[in-house]
Formats: sequence, C-alpha cells, structure tokens
Amino acid sequence: MPKQSFTRREREMMDIIYKEGRATASEVMERMASPPSYSAVRATLRILEEKGHLRHGNNGSRYVYMPTVDREKARRSALDHLVTTFFDNSAASVVAALLDSRTVLSRAELDELRALIEQARKEGR
Repeated sequence: MPKQSFTRREREMMDIIYKEGRATASEVMERMASPPSYSAVRATLRILEEKGHLRHGNNGSRYVYMPTVDREKARRSALDHLVTTFFDNSAASVVAALLDSRTVLSRAELDELRALIEQARKEGR
C-alpha cells in the first residue's frame, strides 16, 4: 500500500478523485477550491501516480486518473499511521482527543459512538 503522506494540494486532489471515482486533470482542476495552473495540476497528478496513489487510463488523448487503493483501505491505513504515530497505539487517546477538540456533539453522534462501543465489546475488540 502506498505511503499516506500528502501535501495540502495532493490531499485535495485525492479527495476529488475518491469522490468522483475517476477524473481527468481538467475535471480535478474544475473541482478545486483555488486551483493552480493546469500544468501544476498535471504535475501533481503525475507525482501522485509515481508515489503509487493513482494510476491512469486513456480516454482518447486524455489521461483519466483513478485511485490505486479503495477509499476504505486508504482511510484505514491513514488512521493506523495516525494512531501509531501520534497516539501511542491507543484508540482511547484518539477518541479523547476528538472529544476534547469538539465542544458540542449531537445526540445522534453520541448515540452512534455508544452503539459502536457496545458492538466492539460484543465482538471482543
């Protein structure tokens, strides 16, 4: 699995491609909040491909970029890296940091967290 380290622009481009499933450089550029030049978008997509995060196919004369790893696997890999690197492998520390960073959790979010914890207990996780 490719290493999960992205610049801000790389992350934005990956988010766009994950959301769309596949996209050309022009499509990525159209969806960016403050896009750089077309050549900069192409160069960044090429870098993401070299890092192993994207692959491309051809659609006529245009490259169409697709993620090499499905979003859920990428999400899990990034989370594993985050938990290991910043939270000493402690899920409780991650949850505590999330709760400390948000002043208000909705009733639905609290209920969802409770249900997830109960499910994990039942499964012995």
